[in-house]
Amino acid sequence: MKYCKEQEGECDYCRTKTSCLGKYRGENMNPVTMYSKETCPYCIYAEQLLQRKGVANLLKIRIDENPDELKNMIERTGRRTVPQIYVGDIHVGGFDELSALDREGKLDALLKQ
Repeated sequence: MKYCKEQEGECDYCRTKTSCLGKYRGENMNPVTMYSKETCPYCIYAEQLLQRKGVANLLKIRIDENPDELKNMIERTGRRTVPQIYVGDIHVGGFDELSALDREGKLDALLKQ
């Protein structure tokens, strides 16, 4: 992965030939936590969207591998479906809510708070 802040040429994140100054590298971003399952397509879509937004450190908690984490997720979110996504301490919800925030132009601000 190359970034235009560090090298000449096209940045792998912003796809520009000008300097993005590393703003798409996950610097100064809130931590993102996602409860997920390996075979969940919406978990994959959410992860791809977050990667496009430059989230470098996504904490994925696999509830299919650890039933205790399923209990924790239900207690924390009140929901039984995945993905369940937190940006910092804010519960975003699932993929539908995450993508709605992105369409409304609110996701970038939430990630950078």
